[in-house]
Amino acid sequence: MAGFDDGKDEGALRTIGEVSEALGIKPHVLRYWEAQFPLLKPLKRSGGRRYYRASDVAVVETIDRLVNREGYTLKGAEAVLRAAAKSGHDRRHEDRRAGDRRAAADQGETPGVRLMVSEGPDMAEVIAGLKAVRARLAAALEA
Repeated sequence: MAGFDDGKDEGALRTIGEVSEALGIKPHVLRYWEAQFPLLKPLKRSGGRRYYRASDVAVVETIDRLVNREGYTLKGAEAVLRAAAKSGHDRRHEDRRAGDRRAAADQGETPGVRLMVSEGPDMAEVIAGLKAVRARLAAALEA
């Protein structure tokens, strides 16, 4: 969690400026992410002033980690967040990745090629396409 040095309680509401300063993310980027990530919905009071809850700050930290450190696209990061919200538990992304790597190793699969989002009717076509790409890549490596 972000280290706020403002004397407020850990669960206190934070302004966009406070979040920006604590996380090193420009306010315009935070506003853009609000438009791109439906799960990021800080409170808006009169005059449009934003107040971030602790859960909003956690979402911002996750987006920052996925996009800026793990190399996800915005759409990919949004898919990971949706899958995590859909699963109903708060395990961190690294825990799922570690579990997937162990499961892949147990099944003799190459680590890092397992899909990170929940399968569902809206994802069936994406999954089929990714599996086809994986098969083509594997064939190209063998050639």
